Parts: sequence; C-alpha cells; structure tokens
Amino acid sequence: MAPSATSASALREHLEFPRGLGALERSPHTGAAGGAACGDLIRVSVQVDGDRVVAAGFRADGCAAARAAGSAAVELVEGRGVLAAAAVTPQAVAAELGGLSPAASHAAELAADALHRALGMAARDGAVTLAPVAGRTLVAMSGGVDSAAAAQLALEAGEDVVAVTLELWSDPGTDGDKSCCSPQAVTGARALAHRMGIPHFTLDLRERFRADVVDDFLAGYAGGSTPNPCVRCNGLVRFDAMLDLAGRVGAGALATGHYARIAEDGDGPLVRAGAEAAKDQSYVLARLTGDELARLRFPLGDMAKPRVRELAEAAGLPVARKPESQDLCFLAGSSGPDFMRRHGTTPQRAGSIVDRSGNVLGRHDGHQRFTVGQRRGIGVAAREPLYVLDKDARSNRVVVGTRAELGVRSVAVDPLVLHRPAARGTSVRLRYHGPALACGVRGQGRIALEREVARPAPGQTACLMDGDLVVGWGTMRATTDV
Repeated sequence: MAPSATSASALREHLEFPRGLGALERSPHTGAAGGAACGDLIRVSVQVDGDRVVAAGFRADGCAAARAAGSAAVELVEGRGVLAAAAVTPQAVAAELGGLSPAASHAAELAADALHRALGMAARDGAVTLAPVAGRTLVAMSGGVDSAAAAQLALEAGEDVVAVTLELWSDPGTDGDKSCCSPQAVTGARALAHRMGIPHFTLDLRERFRADVVDDFLAGYAGGSTPNPCVRCNGLVRFDAMLDLAGRVGAGALATGHYARIAEDGDGPLVRAGAEAAKDQSYVLARLTGDELARLRFPLGDMAKPRVRELAEAAGLPVARKPESQDLCFLAGSSGPDFMRRHGTTPQRAGSIVDRSGNVLGRHDGHQRFTVGQRRGIGVAAREPLYVLDKDARSNRVVVGTRAELGVRSVAVDPLVLHRPAARGTSVRLRYHGPALACGVRGQGRIALEREVARPAPGQTACLMDGDLVVGWGTMRATTDV
C-alpha cells in the first residue's frame, strides 16, 4: 500500500529531523528490540524523574522506517507522564508517522517494544515514583484468560488499573508461545492491556529468575532432589517485584488471576484455598507472608474456570478461549532432561539402578531423569511393579523397590516456616493438587502423618493447612529409611 501525502510528509519530517537521535545512549534505562532475524534494531532510552519522562532518545539500525519509528517514539513520550508513556502502542507510533504501510508497521512495533522495555528498566530500578491514588490497582497480566479476567473485574469495579508483566525467561530451545513469562508472552500481554485501555509495564527479571529459581532447579536435580520452582518463584521473585512496583505506581493493591482466596483469622491475613478444588492454587502461594497478603487480591478465588471464560467472552477479550499452559514456564515445549543438558553444569552420567540392599538391577542414563515415587520408565523387569525410592547423586545410583517399600508415615522438612503456631497445622498437602493428609508437626523438622502414603519427592513443598487455610510450609528432604 503506497503511503499518502500526509503519511509521506510525517515520515520525511522524522527522517530529516529525528527527535532524540543519539541522546541518552549511556542511560541504564535502555530497551532494545529487533536484531539479526529482521535486520532492524531499535534502541530507546528514557530518563524518568518520578512521574514524568523528562528526556528520551533512540538509535536505530536498518531501514529508514526504523529510524523514523524511533524518532516517533521519542516524540510521543518525552515530557509526558509515565502512565501516558506506558500506554503508547505500536499503532500510536505509526499514527505519529502519519500511518505506515503494512511492511513498515513492523518498525513501529519494534520502537514500541524498545520503549516499553526502557520504561520497565526505569520502573524496576526505582526511577518511577507516583503518588498514591485512591482506587488504583496494579494487575499482573500474563496474556492468559485468568489475568485478563482479573483486570476486567477491576475495570468494571471502577478502579484505576495499571498492568505489569514479568519477563522471566528467554530460551530458543523452548516454546515462548506456551510460556507465561517469555518475550512473546510479554508482547501479547502488553497488547491485551492496551486493548483494554490499561497502561502497561514490563519488568525484565531474567537475571534474578535465573539465579533464584532456575539455578536452584538445576542444582536440585543434580543433587538428587526435585525442586518446586513455582513455589520458589512466587515466594522469592514474582510477588516481591510486583508489590514493589505497585507501591511505586501509587497502587494500594496488587491483583492476580490466581485461584485462591485471602482470609483473616484474627492474627492477620492467610492464603485460603480457592473455591474450585480442581483449580485451587493455594499450594504454590504457601510462602507468601502476612505483610504481602495485606496488599494482595485474588478476585477469581470464588469463581470456577467456566465462569471466568464467560466473563472474558462477555467483555470481548480475545483470550477468552485461550488454552492453558501445562508446563513450567521455563520448560514450555521442552523436556526436563533436554533443558538440563542445555543449561545444567553437572553432566548426566550413566549409573546403576539398585534395590535397597544394593543389588544392581539395571542401568540408567542419568539420575536426573528420575523422581522419587516414579513408576513408569524405570526400565527394569520385575515380578511386581517397581518404584523409585531414592536417588543418591554422589554414587549416581537410583534405588528402586516395591509399592510396599515406598510407603512412609512421616516426612522431614528443612526449612519449616510457620505462619501460625505449629499446633494449627493439622493437615498437609505434599503435592500440588494433592489431598490434604491429617498430620502433626513434631519438633522443627518432621511432619508425622496419620496414615502411610507414597514417599514424596525430596525438594517438593509440604503445605501445612488448618482447614482450608495455609498456616506454614516446608521443603521436604530425603527420608533416612532407604
């Protein structure tokens, strides 16, 4: 499509007199988009002082449209409020140029993405500080239906909504379209927020996520355990960063699309299980503290999934029927062993499969491929089914036995973190979506079970419950009876 005279004039203006070309190149708050795949690369830098973008600059490599789009992005945000800048869309960049042909609109998308990455850097580093506003809510948006429904409910309640998406992982070996925290998820969530009229911030926490979650996951498997990265991410990375941003943008609360509730028991707020047992996510929120919960809202906690989809459909949200991702965010589209081969520092080595007496029954290709409690894929023929009882990383042995040998009546936990007195922990969930088992806390490191259960995997979370309230959590360690 040929550009109109008005379009050509605006484009020429930005090409001949580019706004902010080369300015702020050394700013730590710089975002980049594009690269080798498309041949165009745009870098946008911002200087934020409190609630305003006081200066902006850009650098572009590639086609003329990329240079013009970078200039247009600077024109749109320099001197404007931070929230206005956070609402800039690729369409706004294109409109600033008088409209672009379909081919050149790609440059507007790159410029907008680079701009939002720069704003996200400023927000993450504390340069953004907005005064508190009554009724303002920060909503965590992943690009899926649940977070979109949470945002829609806030809008319908008349709240002043700001959105945030965390970029936690980028890996060409995984499927970014199936992840909630990939670059693709970020751009999708941002576009959805802007479609809903909501300013959006992107927080790039990839280094922190790698250090606090992925490295722990890899070290755990190398050491013979099976870590629970979702519980760790929620407790150490995700909510810390979003609650900090909520305060900086003047929001009194952070809302997410989790299927959980918050209850007051007279001593402060606690996580409460969601109303729909099949969707309940209280287990992965077990590490949240009372101070954090006081600023959190889970608007979907009393709802069932079909109702959430109906709400999104009624609002015309394009993600109303979007399928749910079933993978860990950083494993999307990849297997655990493949991921560990690409990113782990401990090689997977062949070793022995033994029984409890040490008799060799077979061989394995790496103990990291096995999980305590596993039955399928062991590769050893026996008169009755065999299960993984233990893994010894030092000797590189996998210990197997019968179902009877798998049973335990207690689990060791370290650490054990209590939100309420230990006596309140009358049941425990040993697996995500697992049943609550009657129990009692014995000392600071052992949870005694009322009945025998299959041995849980070391590294997983034990979620202590008082009815449907989460009153503590612990990381399970290897049992000593194998």
